[in-house]
Amino acid sequence: MQTTLPDPTHLADNHAHNRADIRAVVFDFGGVLFDWNPHHLYQELIPDAQEREHFLTHVCSSEWNIQQDAGRSLHDGTELLVAQYPQHEALIRAFYARWSEMLQGALDDGVALLRGLHARGVPVFGLTNWSDETFPYALANYDFLQLFRDIVVSGAEKCIKPDDIIYQIALERYRQHLPDLQPQQIVFIDDLARNVEAARRLGWHAIQHVDCQQTIRQLQALGVPA
Repeated sequence: MQTTLPDPTHLADNHAHNRADIRAVVFDFGGVLFDWNPHHLYQELIPDAQEREHFLTHVCSSEWNIQQDAGRSLHDGTELLVAQYPQHEALIRAFYARWSEMLQGALDDGVALLRGLHARGVPVFGLTNWSDETFPYALANYDFLQLFRDIVVSGAEKCIKPDDIIYQIALERYRQHLPDLQPQQIVFIDDLARNVEAARRLGWHAIQHVDCQQTIRQLQALGVPA
């Protein structure tokens, strides 16, 4: 996942001494570049909103799903849940059998930001909590993922945000492309506060992505030509 981009050491305005010396922008994927949500599928499978919410909170929960993002196989995760909730077997098996229907598509404003940074020569990287069994689908169907110099996928690394170790793995990977890259030279964009806070604890700049225009303003304040 490499591109023949220029390798700028300094992206900040030399005259703006209060700005950070940012050398890389790191993107989370879900909620920033992708509209992924189990409700996209289960609105069809469980029409009753209260029943659907209960199922996605207590059966196919985010806590269960993130274990697959952390490296547990889809098969093992599914069988574990079927054994616990045999009355919901068909609905549980649908979660990964029809997983692509939860991926509604790209978030256009986030992708536009990514493309704009890439076009300006800003090195861009990925850091995502995503199963390594489902991520190839995104890679094959969304060409903008080819803009990243490297993508760290939690399922492949067997660890997830906000654990410190995945940020440390990511930094070492990114250094293969930008030698001597320091934490304070990175700005990380993620929609979840806990992931943003973890990055900041490790010395990264980080932006909680709520609104794309707000994210752009914060990047610009750091001297990034967004």
